[in-house]
Amino acid sequence: MNIENNPAEIASIESITRIKECIDSNKSFRLEAGAGAGKTYSLIESLKYIISNKADNLIDKRIACITYTNIAKEEILNRTDNHPLIYANTIHSFCWELIQPFQLNLRNIIVDLSDKWREKVQITALTNQQIKYDLGIMKLSDTEAFLHHDDVIKCMSKLLSLPKFQKYLKTKFPIVFIDEYQDTDKILATNLVNYLIENDSGVLVGFFGDHWQKIYGKNACGLINTPSGKIVEINKNANFRSDKNIVDCLNRIRKELPQNEYDPTSKGVVKIFHSNNWSGERQSLNHWQGDLPKEEAKNYIDQIKIRLLQDGWDFNNSSQTKILFLTNNLIATEQGFKNLADCFEYTDDYLKKNDPYLKFFLEFLEPIILAFNEKKFGKIFQILGTKKPNLLCQNDKIKWSNHFSELVNLRETGTIKDLIKLIAENNIIGFSASLERCENKLSKLIQDTQIERNEDDNNFVAKVSKLYNIKYCEVISLGEYIEEKTPFSTKHGVKGAEFNNVFVVLGRGWNNYNWDQLLLWMKNGIPNGKDEAFERNRNLFYVCCSRAKHNLTLLFTQSLSSNSLLMLEEIFGAENITGDPLY
Repeated sequence: MNIENNPAEIASIESITRIKECIDSNKSFRLEAGAGAGKTYSLIESLKYIISNKADNLIDKRIACITYTNIAKEEILNRTDNHPLIYANTIHSFCWELIQPFQLNLRNIIVDLSDKWREKVQITALTNQQIKYDLGIMKLSDTEAFLHHDDVIKCMSKLLSLPKFQKYLKTKFPIVFIDEYQDTDKILATNLVNYLIENDSGVLVGFFGDHWQKIYGKNACGLINTPSGKIVEINKNANFRSDKNIVDCLNRIRKELPQNEYDPTSKGVVKIFHSNNWSGERQSLNHWQGDLPKEEAKNYIDQIKIRLLQDGWDFNNSSQTKILFLTNNLIATEQGFKNLADCFEYTDDYLKKNDPYLKFFLEFLEPIILAFNEKKFGKIFQILGTKKPNLLCQNDKIKWSNHFSELVNLRETGTIKDLIKLIAENNIIGFSASLERCENKLSKLIQDTQIERNEDDNNFVAKVSKLYNIKYCEVISLGEYIEEKTPFSTKHGVKGAEFNNVFVVLGRGWNNYNWDQLLLWMKNGIPNGKDEAFERNRNLFYVCCSRAKHNLTLLFTQSLSSNSLLMLEEIFGAENITGDPLY
């Protein structure tokens, strides 16, 4: 496509030109790049411009490029050909790189970082210990003090006020770029502005991000600016992701940052469904108030999926099609691992496989079963490692094969307890060390009636007993979700992602989010004191709507007021409000 026919490309070139002007004049800037704008492209082009035009002025110095994930770090390094001038790293690694030489200052700071540090220092005096940062786990001994992840950010924030530290930072990194700036810790962001920009330290700071995509945590800073005007504000009015119809809707949501589409002839499809015509009794408890009953909500979702299948959507292709829910619990119900999820107090225990049982199943047993089904026996022995069997004769091989065949069948029909029992009885693959400890602990607590259990013991027995009764097929479903082999995701989990087809389910289930309230505030104005709540809801709504490339469908299972419906018409157009799919 010729650039004359590509409004997004024209807007992109304009924004990059302004960034280059800031670099040439050593002025700090903020690039505000909305969804699909190509923020990372602008960041990489800015780095390449410095490499090509400023390298001679940066001898023995480096450009710091700060990210929030290792994936983003690797992408930046790869796209700049691992140039030695570029220091790309996560925010924690960057901060530690700078603060670790300041050992005396760190020892003076530590005691005031948190109550936990004060307690530790009362037990073990802080004298000449070496301050270290490794796994992010807080620890204090007579010779060493290990910082927590949060401590590194706090120490950096405090040290920024020291002129000596500012000079040291400038000597190492005269240019600092921060990717996804809106997720920066509030205090750190404030001190970066105050001590590197407002006081004319000479460090050029470039912020790349979008404050409308701040959706993680209360400590994130959001919009960064300065009343003195020492941060040049640059808008990137481009959208390379979505078709024109979708971009038009996004522009009506976000009027202060209008975007130009990549292809003016593109025709995206937008459909909005609601459940206002449903006449039954809605949920009324706590954060579910106003939503459809769970079974009825599932019925609505299923009916819309049927329509979308008729429109050509492929829900078996998770890389092209996504269904977005508000919480992992809602996905657990839809995906079929709700009973399993209910066994855990914290989602990380099952989503990040912190639980020893799930870690064993998903990282050890399931890969073995997959390899067995695919007849990749070498892979099985590789996974088993030192536990691999000695198959000395044909009977050993038959016994071994029969055991795996039984496991394959039982995982489809049996409970978690059934599989644990089978593995224990056959003793062919064995348990992981952590699972072995859990099993021994459980056996001891149940069998030895003389043991006086504490609350933790009782909770442990109750959790494992509940876990035992769960069908193992729910573990399989959880594994498919974690590996992103399903079309489901949380709204928070898709930031930065894009898909051809996006189906967003907008209901209750979390007291931080109320979509009817959001639409009313968009229509009538934000009440006093509700700015933070509005921003939280608005940002997540914007992130969800901006994931779609070609097809966007929204379903509101929460009842909507008449003014909310009018707001939907203003944003998406009355012709795209399909209404209630069941009535």
